[in-house]
Amino acid sequence: MGTENNELLDGQQSDDEGIFGETLADGMGFLTRFWEEKYLKEYIRDGGSKIKFITGRPGSGKTYFLQQMTNLAQQENYKTVWFSAKDIWMHDFKEIYVEIFHQCDILECLEKISHTLIADMGFDSRDIPAGMRFIDYLSQNGMGDALTKREIRAQLKQIFLDNPLLDNNFALACSMLTGGILGYPVLEAKNRDMLLAWLEGDRMIKLSQLRALGFFPNRITKFNARHMLRSLAEIVRLGGDSGIFVTIDDLEMLISRSSLEAVHYTKMKREDTYESIRQLIDDIDSMKNIMFAYAFDRELMDNENAGLKSYQALWMRIQNEIVGERFNRFADMVDLDRLAAQEYTPEVIMEISKSLAGAQNQVSMQVLDYGRAKEIAEMAHTGAVGILRLIQMAMQEVREDV
Repeated sequence: MGTENNELLDGQQSDDEGIFGETLADGMGFLTRFWEEKYLKEYIRDGGSKIKFITGRPGSGKTYFLQQMTNLAQQENYKTVWFSAKDIWMHDFKEIYVEIFHQCDILECLEKISHTLIADMGFDSRDIPAGMRFIDYLSQNGMGDALTKREIRAQLKQIFLDNPLLDNNFALACSMLTGGILGYPVLEAKNRDMLLAWLEGDRMIKLSQLRALGFFPNRITKFNARHMLRSLAEIVRLGGDSGIFVTIDDLEMLISRSSLEAVHYTKMKREDTYESIRQLIDDIDSMKNIMFAYAFDRELMDNENAGLKSYQALWMRIQNEIVGERFNRFADMVDLDRLAAQEYTPEVIMEISKSLAGAQNQVSMQVLDYGRAKEIAEMAHTGAVGILRLIQMAMQEVREDV
């Protein structure tokens, strides 16, 4: 079996995102197209916020689904954030905020906002020579007077400090950084670096140094990180992007007993993680233009002692209240096994096997016939692995029989 296929089905990223071809995308398209239309193009872009949970047996295509949605979000002009619970501690929301902050590139957002400010003042940022700041461009053209400078300050205040969705300290830091991009008010390089360090929650930064700038912030902690994330999402929107789309994979790490993993959760850290997610769910309506998608193996739900059900305050918020005969695309708990059982017909399974065989470009995997594909469709309702893994296993068995 190809290594890349194994990694993608097991929940690890692969460099070959198209390894399953268009057919697998079509099989999941029942859900991805729905998310694209209802959430990415409408609800989230229009100022909404959402948290979704993706589950399924190993090999059900959770990581592939996240990749598909990340690609769609990028096409819809979202800042996309991807990370794994294997790499980032989940029990302290500050760690999650910091990772999102790093992947969103706030300086790029502020650069775009500066272009909007320039346009609002009646100028075109494209007319400013590369490497020249706005204030220098104005001075060169005899317009760098006190009245113009006052207008720049007024614009910065309106964009940042008067915005109710921005934390006051976050707004002031962004205002100062944007002023540095414009060239007015002047911001020295060392002060710029201190502001960025504070925004990313650097514990080494001394608050007394920031107070010298007339800036009196508190440190970013797990208690105010969600509030800061709301501010970051607003900065992303002000920069012209649709919002932030965050995918967090491998959440089953919370109950992993492997000593080989880089992170290991004690009972206390696991419950802190559940509480952190519970708080995010409760706060999500106060945020705008942001969507989270957590993915994890079914074991995280089935484990009564350590899984999601063990933390009642969280489980009450994410369990499905009504389970109908048809897959509910609005459900916040997305079961990819159930989706596959409904949408992956024998014909679709045959096409997936063709895509896999073609992607392998070797004789180790054999295309499935209708009879074997039908058996797999029936097996998908039971067993320990997802339908995509079943397809791979069957393709190898067919080859061995030959």
